[in-house]
Amino acid sequence: MDSEERAWQRLDKWLWCARFLRNRAACARLAESGLMRINRQPTNKPHAKLRVGDILTVPLSSKVRVVRVLALAERRGPAGTATQLYEEIAEGNGT
Repeated sequence: MDSEERAWQRLDKWLWCARFLRNRAACARLAESGLMRINRQPTNKPHAKLRVGDILTVPLSSKVRVVRVLALAERRGPAGTATQLYEEIAEGNGT
């Protein structure tokens, strides 16, 4: 079961660990808004399963960030560690 649990992570928890927003409740609200996409598929579920390699479209304030998930998080760490969980995808390089 341990290896199965590591194969995916809840969307809201990953967003919080990757420091996209300040608290997990805000991450859940963002997911519930229906504006996020995982691999180009809209989602409104904070509990959506996120896996390494997935492409996330994240609307934040006045800009939209598109990132590829590089790793799942064991816990929320410092900002330097959080940036290792994903890579920004340059505009026009979508998958």
